Amino acid sequence: MSKKLASAALVAGAVATALTMTPPGATDASAEAKVKCYGVALAGKNDCAAGPGTSCAGTSKVDYQGNAWKLVPKGTCTTMKLPGDRKGSLEPLKRDIPG
Repeated sequence: MSKKLASAALVAGAVATALTMTPPGATDASAEAKVKCYGVALAGKNDCAAGPGTSCAGTSKVDYQGNAWKLVPKGTCTTMKLPGDRKGSLEPLKRDIPG
C-alpha cells in the first residue's frame, strides 16, 4: 500500500470516528427520546439498575416487577396497556416485588 493511500485511509477513519461521536456537553437524541419506565418489563427483560433483589439488566424476577425498569419512548410509559390494572410509572412502584 502506498503512503498516500495509507494516509487517506487513516484520515477517512478519523473523519468517520468524529462523525459518530457526540460532542462534549451535547446529548444523544436517541437517549433523550427514551425514559425509564418502571413496572412494564417481563421477568428477566428489564434494563440495567433494577431495584433491591436485582443487580442489573435481565435480573428482574417477575413480570411487571415494580422496581425494575425498561427504557421506552418518551410519552408512552404511563399509557401502555398491561395486564390487570397495572400501569407503567416514571418512579419505582411497590407492586409485584418478589418476596
